[in-house]
Amino acid sequence: MAKGGKRPKGKKITLSVAKNCIKITFDGKKRLDLSKMGITTFPKCILRLSDVDELNLSRNMIRKIPDSISKFQNLRWLDLHSNYIDKLPKSIGQMTSLIYLNVSNNRLTTDGLPVELNQLKNIRSVNFGLNHLDRVPTTLGALKELQEVGLHDNLLSTIPNSISKLPKLKKLNTKRNPFPKAEESDTFVDSIKRPDNLHLVEEKDLCGPCLRKCQQAQDKLNKIRSMATVEPRRAIFSSLVSPNSTAKESQEEWR
Repeated sequence: MAKGGKRPKGKKITLSVAKNCIKITFDGKKRLDLSKMGITTFPKCILRLSDVDELNLSRNMIRKIPDSISKFQNLRWLDLHSNYIDKLPKSIGQMTSLIYLNVSNNRLTTDGLPVELNQLKNIRSVNFGLNHLDRVPTTLGALKELQEVGLHDNLLSTIPNSISKLPKLKKLNTKRNPFPKAEESDTFVDSIKRPDNLHLVEEKDLCGPCLRKCQQAQDKLNKIRSMATVEPRRAIFSSLVSPNSTAKESQEEWR
């Protein structure tokens, strides 16, 4: 905080400066990278560059994200981590092309997460870590494409089933939260579908095709077991008088 309680004066971003910060990613996408530039206010001039695919405003001092951010309709990647943001605008729900959202290390509370986040039907990765969330909005359970969710370093006491049971979820990071039990984890979700019930029947009750399948499976299993018990054969080098003898004889020739 500057002397006298005034906020530090951030760097002014002009349209010309912003244009020079556009980079082409390895997959041919346009990324506007304004990270680590001491920005305190969302630069409105970048709204004229709304055709970019990726926007990086991380590691600045931004406190508020305006509703007008929804003009970035092509945006698939939005990085706002390490700022002073305490809430997200409702209009973020209109950015339906987003597949990656990082708002970690801010000042977000649960009330600062709009219900409209459930409209991001294509989102695959969200990071809410290092904030002040005391509960997880159950509306996130509507985001069926989610594969990675970061909720670490918050004030959470529980995780809704709607989150942990997302159909495509691979990684759920809930480390360093005040759970009542030792539940903190960096969870890799098991995606293998297993039967809820297993019924045993006698061989005489199976139909012909089912019986053949069972027999084939049993034969394969027996074959694998038999291969595992066979003692490995030792290699026999009958023509080798002593180790590396051939190499020794031809050493001068190779030199």
